[in-house]
Amino acid sequence: GDSSSSGAEINNKNFSKLCQDCGITDGKTVTSADVDTVFNKVKAKDAGTITFQQFTEAMKKLSQKRFQGKSPDQGLQDIYQLMEGKNPATTSVTRAGAVDQHTDNNKYTGSHRERLDHSGKGKDIGREETTDNSDYGRGHKAAGTYKTKKKK
Repeated sequence: GDSSSSGAEINNKNFSKLCQDCGITDGKTVTSADVDTVFNKVKAKDAGTITFQQFTEAMKKLSQKRFQGKSPDQGLQDIYQLMEGKNPATTSVTRAGAVDQHTDNNKYTGSHRERLDHSGKGKDIGREETTDNSDYGRGHKAAGTYKTKKKK
């Protein structure tokens, strides 16, 4: 999930998201606080990420909490079955049509309404540059006076 990640390690944020997306956290037997606690127990003291070996250790601990009546090996298999075939959830992706409200000129008033046609596309070419930039400096008030000196 992290674009800067090498794929060999996972941080706490992505580990928590993985547990939530796969249904390991159910809010009753395993909460997000439990996931954070397990992550901090298996990681090295000075590290911010865990390796795959530490990940499997964390999954063993979470499986014992999630599936309390089962053997540790069976609980771990059940955790892996929860994870199998799952894709990351896309909760903060812009949904289709979310931008329509910005291009609906029925909601605009005054001069803003004139900017869009009936289909929501802009009518004009935009703002025109009215500043004279023929001499030096953008918008210089004394354009054309660079070479002439004022006499005393």
